[in-house]
Amino acid sequence: MTLLAGSQNPDTIFGMNDSFKESTETESGPPNQLEPTQPSNLALRRVAIDTYRENVAYLHRDCAVYRAEGFQALSKIEIRANGRRILATLNVVDDVAIVGCDELGLSEDAFVLLDLQQGHTVTVSQAEPPASIGPLRSKLAGERLGRDDFHAIIRDIAQRRYSKIELTAFLVATNRDELDREEVYFLTDAMVASGRKLDWQEPLVVDKHCIGGIPGNRTSMLVVPIVAAHGLLCPKTSSRAITSPAGTADTMEVLANVELPFDKLAEIVRDHRGCLAWGGSASLSPADDVLISVERPLAMDSPGQMVASILSKKIAAGSTHLVLDIPIGPTAKIRSMPDAQRLRRLFEYVAGRMHLSLDVVITDGRQPVGNGIGPMLEARDVMRVLQNDPKAPDDLRQKSLRLAGRLIECNPDIRGGDGYAIARDILESGRALAKMNDIIAAQGQKTFDHHHPALGPLSFEIAADVSGVVTGIDNLQIARIAGLAGAPKVVGAGVDLFHKLGDTVAAGDVLYRVHANYPADLEFSRQACARSSGYGIGSVDNVPHVFVEF
Repeated sequence: MTLLAGSQNPDTIFGMNDSFKESTETESGPPNQLEPTQPSNLALRRVAIDTYRENVAYLHRDCAVYRAEGFQALSKIEIRANGRRILATLNVVDDVAIVGCDELGLSEDAFVLLDLQQGHTVTVSQAEPPASIGPLRSKLAGERLGRDDFHAIIRDIAQRRYSKIELTAFLVATNRDELDREEVYFLTDAMVASGRKLDWQEPLVVDKHCIGGIPGNRTSMLVVPIVAAHGLLCPKTSSRAITSPAGTADTMEVLANVELPFDKLAEIVRDHRGCLAWGGSASLSPADDVLISVERPLAMDSPGQMVASILSKKIAAGSTHLVLDIPIGPTAKIRSMPDAQRLRRLFEYVAGRMHLSLDVVITDGRQPVGNGIGPMLEARDVMRVLQNDPKAPDDLRQKSLRLAGRLIECNPDIRGGDGYAIARDILESGRALAKMNDIIAAQGQKTFDHHHPALGPLSFEIAADVSGVVTGIDNLQIARIAGLAGAPKVVGAGVDLFHKLGDTVAAGDVLYRVHANYPADLEFSRQACARSSGYGIGSVDNVPHVFVEF
């Protein structure tokens, strides 16, 4: 595996620039003195605040540097030391217990990024406005942008030059005025160019991805060990949950470390033919992770941004072949076959321009996949399937086998239609479990007992009001209930389903159980269930049908 020639030096992603000379070392005075000894230099202080992927700096209002530079709260400042540079959003404080007048405080993310010891001397100055503000304003006005415009915007985003307000403006503009397919290609290309692009020196590098929106759909955690056991290279990097109760990275983190240094991730892939890691730590399409930090609280996931996010990560990771899962159903992201076909064509157009072989599969999204919704419960389901446990959810097993089969058939030596049987043999023989155990051990195993997972100790159950057949399960409502219970931040929180579409139930039968760690979370989820359980009960004739590819 190599870093492609001409790809961006990862150091520039973090604001490192050798043209900046090391700031002069000076001895700082006492932490809380009212005047700094050197107005141009400040002592670094770690402020233990998690600002979630945003660099935030803290200056005291009486700081001489703050007064001399004319800083304003929420403006961007540039922080330099030892040839390193980061950009941060400024917060102004009045309490010397937070930051003294001769100090510069940094949030957790910013402190780690700057990578200096507390007390080190740093210099601060006004940050230059992002060069791409002009194109951003054009997009806000509804204008079409070109390749250079998108590259300028994404470059500034990757280098943390945009504030959260500017990021939100970009996302809203591209969501409100839907990007045309050429713009989506430009955006994807720019996101790939913003970070590393890997070359594994192999002709066939496979991956699988789902557009999301279906709770419990943890097929990637089964597909990767199956295809890796077959011998295919599958460097699976995933995002954390954006709008769902758990993403692949959130669930894998129950079993193993997912925030791996780039070199370690590459070593694992070379040794074991696959990995299941969070993509943010590998600097692959880094602008995507910055954008996701804003998309998550806004619950935004526009088609153009979705295509660019997914394909940029796969191309940057060196994938040559991708199987893409688009579920459709009454409460899925995509609710009709015409919408699914439109999205398929957009993915295929951009993938073709980026020279990525793409196989789109339209699947059943009428209900959650598996039984558990939430990181711990979903990890339990995955391990049960791998261990061929009789309690394993069959829908998760079957869908994973079919997707793995499609990936296996990317190999020109495999005849079309044979992939499913090969995947099933790998799973039933225990080879997939052995491969998964190898990957878990390599990434750093965590204690996990799938027979008795450490679920949230507080719980309540929702029972059927009437007898009949389960005619509907609302993906959005079930995901909302699991989220209110604490998932994915609280790994043991979530929803455990006991019945699926078409099941016959009697009045009083338990439909699902909700787990939470905290009384407030339990109450929030209970209130959501009172408004709507997410289940419909009726006659078998009312079960919705959906025409999918498998």
